[in-house]
Amino acid sequence: MDTITHALSGALLARATAPAAPDPGALTPRVRTTVGFVAAGFPDCDILLRLFGSLTYVDLHRGVTHSIILLPAWALVLAWLLSRFWSRRYSWRAIYGTAALGIGIHIAGDIFTAYGTMVLAPFSHHRFAIPFIFIIDLYFTAIIAIGLLAAVMLGPQRRYPAIIALVVLGCYVGFQGVLHSRAINVGEAYARTQGLVETGAEVHAIPQPLSPFNWKIIVGHRDGYYEALVNLWRTQKQKLSDPGSEDFGILGMWGRIASGYQPVSTATWRYHERFGETESENALAREAWSQDIFARFRRFAEFPILNQIESTGTGICVSFCDLRFTVPSLPPSLVFGMCRDSPDSPWWLDEKRGAFGMD
Repeated sequence: MDTITHALSGALLARATAPAAPDPGALTPRVRTTVGFVAAGFPDCDILLRLFGSLTYVDLHRGVTHSIILLPAWALVLAWLLSRFWSRRYSWRAIYGTAALGIGIHIAGDIFTAYGTMVLAPFSHHRFAIPFIFIIDLYFTAIIAIGLLAAVMLGPQRRYPAIIALVVLGCYVGFQGVLHSRAINVGEAYARTQGLVETGAEVHAIPQPLSPFNWKIIVGHRDGYYEALVNLWRTQKQKLSDPGSEDFGILGMWGRIASGYQPVSTATWRYHERFGETESENALAREAWSQDIFARFRRFAEFPILNQIESTGTGICVSFCDLRFTVPSLPPSLVFGMCRDSPDSPWWLDEKRGAFGMD
């Protein structure tokens, strides 16, 4: 989830939990909102990991700064720093609870996306994910922004708009959970009709951009994936936008993306081989994939597929992407590759073939 949405959610929660009659020395509503905003944005300070390489960032993002185990320590650090910022007008004890709430709602928000969050770091690298919300969801953000704006406009003691907004936000996430179940059911029905269930097929549903009804359904089977892009609301097939259209504006881009999601009844299932379709591609891709220096991407990728094999003079580059981060009409993000300068030279990591960090 984007950092601005996280920060706004922290401000909203801080406003909603403000005491009706604050004690002397307690935070004013404005300061409390500011603390919630800053604290909820704090976990994404791990963007500094980019200084150590794109793959390092992708692998460790949503790690220790997103850990519920370390949350009390991070809240203490923030509370101490912010108490100094306000020239000790407020003690760190007065700030601590609001800072902890801000960090907590950030972690909760990230768990509901497909990227995965290491909530047990540093003791476990496992990424927990409940993929109900796309990483950038304008409806989700709008609910938070409207609730926060209403609370501010109605006065410092008015917390009910913020409480109502949080309830609506919870209902929206629940609604997305229902849609996730529907998408899973579509995938399971496809797996049954294709005879894939008996051979260990696994069905996954991933939220997509622009609409809560847009979903990517992935049926994993052996060394490949069946993928369908569906809109759970539409009943009529939408005309596909021409990728070569002269409309290069943002509305044109949105139209091209939106047209990639079709009704369940007319959805197209596409099969992706994890290591390529030909024997030569398969052998080369497996060799590149198995290199020790590619271990971080192997650990991170949930639905990896061969992106392309590109000759570079006497050398060659083999790149991979993750189906979680592909969107119709757009190039895949989080693309990483392995290259070698000749058939006899060692493989080296290529982080510049489309790597793109996502929050």
